[in-house]
Amino acid sequence: MSRWPGGSQSGLREANTAKIVDAVKRFGGLTQVELAEATRLSTATVSAIVKELSLTGLVETHPTSRSGRRAQLVTIARRAGLVAAVQIGSRSMRVRLSDVGQDVLADRSMPLPADHAEDTVLDRITLLLIDMLAMIAADAEDLVGVCIAVPAPIDPDSGLIAYRGVMRRWEDQPVAEVVQQRLGCPVLVEKDANLAALAEATLGTARDVEDSLFVHASYTTSAGIVLGSRLYRGRSGTAGEIGHVQVDPSGSICTCGQRGCLETLVGAEAITAPLRATYGQVTFRDVIAQAASGDPGCARVIADAATLLGRVVAGVCQSVAPEVITVGGELVDAGPIFLLPFASAVREHAPHSRAARRDPVPTSFGKDAVLVGATIHILQSTDPSQLLEDRS
Repeated sequence: MSRWPGGSQSGLREANTAKIVDAVKRFGGLTQVELAEATRLSTATVSAIVKELSLTGLVETHPTSRSGRRAQLVTIARRAGLVAAVQIGSRSMRVRLSDVGQDVLADRSMPLPADHAEDTVLDRITLLLIDMLAMIAADAEDLVGVCIAVPAPIDPDSGLIAYRGVMRRWEDQPVAEVVQQRLGCPVLVEKDANLAALAEATLGTARDVEDSLFVHASYTTSAGIVLGSRLYRGRSGTAGEIGHVQVDPSGSICTCGQRGCLETLVGAEAITAPLRATYGQVTFRDVIAQAASGDPGCARVIADAATLLGRVVAGVCQSVAPEVITVGGELVDAGPIFLLPFASAVREHAPHSRAARRDPVPTSFGKDAVLVGATIHILQSTDPSQLLEDRS
């Protein structure tokens, strides 16, 4: 939120306008009554400001029906700008373009090699984004910002990967700075699980609670924590890094340098390795699909991983007391084979946690959770005054 000059009617008007823009960006669209409740402004004030913003082209209104009553839904106008959300995974990357009203305009993905390097991937992101912008008759000048999600924690001071070893060929690379120089717009870099947690807390299952936990169970393992309706990263940016909690002091060496981290026991390699002697060279996705189809061997390794993950998540529940747990990532595709033992382990090892009283649920957004969160993160980080200036 901008700091507006106090002590004048114009300053108060600008502050109220920014409150309304903030609320619409945060929730993707609200009626004027809902806007009044969210901003604690009078309905008359909201109505007058919405009318002004409509005339400038920053917001649009659409007829809607909520609670059986006709109303006008207020959303950010599509032409107010574009947002790019980028998700970099262990084996693929995905790029999505949305307008600032959060309507998706383009979505592309491409595979990545297992040990991909920062320079090659950033080249691909830049070229793909430029191509996607051209497809919708836009260019980089239309971008409000870009958010890049990575499977690693980010140091809040340096903007670099906070753990050595987890993305070996990305260490010490100023990702945000490089992309910002190429595209000429603000760029944020954030851990993927944090962004998925933000999506759930803003628009998803955890929208009505203040404290929630998102668990990312995929090739890598991590969590995103929301406390008091705000992302909690910790001073070092490493909050929620459950994949690097030591579970077995005599276990395998992890990429981070420790022995027996959770990720060495529930990650992709840990899932596939026990099956190779019997099943051959199966992939992570093969095992998940076969487990979901009822294969007993694949189901067993998934269930064992789910139980171990649930025990570690129970420890997080005892520490930060979330009210809701949501789960995303490839392992969720195994369905009850994964979710039931995971939930059982959380209940058993955190019996007094509020989150244990209700079953963990799959993310509301499926494979889109991280991209939805990335879009929200950019919009929440954009100064409302900048959008207002862009429309003047």
